[in-house]
Amino acid sequence: MNRVLSSLSLVLVLIWCSFVSAESNLVIVVNKHNPIERIEKRQLIDMYMGKYLAFPNGHLAVTLDYTKGHNLRDIFFETLTGRSITQINAYWSRVKFSGKASPPQAYPTIDAIIDKVKTTPSAIAYIPATAVTDELKVVYRFAK
Repeated sequence: MNRVLSSLSLVLVLIWCSFVSAESNLVIVVNKHNPIERIEKRQLIDMYMGKYLAFPNGHLAVTLDYTKGHNLRDIFFETLTGRSITQINAYWSRVKFSGKASPPQAYPTIDAIIDKVKTTPSAIAYIPATAVTDELKVVYRFAK
């Protein structure tokens, strides 16, 4: 019984460490040709919660997200807003029903998100720092 509890504890610690690592390594990226050099956390919250649909310079922004169930989505919204993914999903259900805003465009994989940012000058997305390429520009890093 003690071995089972020890093993379970080890697994839980490893899972927790992987979430902490992923959280501290998320970055916000835009197309390399986008004139934006950096963005503030408050602006990101407004963009990802559908309250503001433009970059600080006034140009339209296309916010990109992952499909429901993707672990980066859960980590991102918890880190950005302090809300659980359940709360975020409930928020978007209410906002969509009211017709006030639409959620960010959703993609199933990191590669799909990166491809969309590369081909869309107005796109903004979050990805792991290890996935950044020369065709992307980092405009925000989450504090470690």
